[in-house]
Amino acid sequence: MQQRFTLILPLMAALAFPGLAAASGAGDHTHGTSAQQAAGKYTGHAAALGEPGSLKEAKQTIEIDMADTMRFKPEKIEIKRGETVRFVVKNSGMLKHEMVLGTLAEMKEHAKVMAKFPTMEHADPNAVSVDPGKTGEFAWKFTRTGMFDFACLLPGHYESGMKGRISVKK
Repeated sequence: MQQRFTLILPLMAALAFPGLAAASGAGDHTHGTSAQQAAGKYTGHAAALGEPGSLKEAKQTIEIDMADTMRFKPEKIEIKRGETVRFVVKNSGMLKHEMVLGTLAEMKEHAKVMAKFPTMEHADPNAVSVDPGKTGEFAWKFTRTGMFDFACLLPGHYESGMKGRISVKK
């Protein structure tokens, strides 16, 4: 019976949150495909902000520090629409942290899923998970203007205030 429950719970989560499909908690998940990106129709995480970028095409590098105080430095970022940004994300803490780009609604929904599957790993183009003392990076092309969010969605981190805002202007 326990084995069936172990198999059914992830399936229920995937059906309840199709945009946040989770494996059994030990795997990773991705959204959108390279074909969607090539066709200019990226529909994965953070599609409201833009699309995955190329590190080679990044015109700007923004360094982010994550700490066990459950804060990002900086917490507020300004970017120009159309710009591809390389995020270099350092974990100066003793706990694992991550940086995930998205809308406020995506962050809240994803935080709920992470609470249920705390060991879930990310392999999404809008996120990076970083072990203590390590640095990670990713690139994002901001194609839309507006106020957007980033956060650490590991259980308890987002709820403790580990989040920030991105202002994308014309």
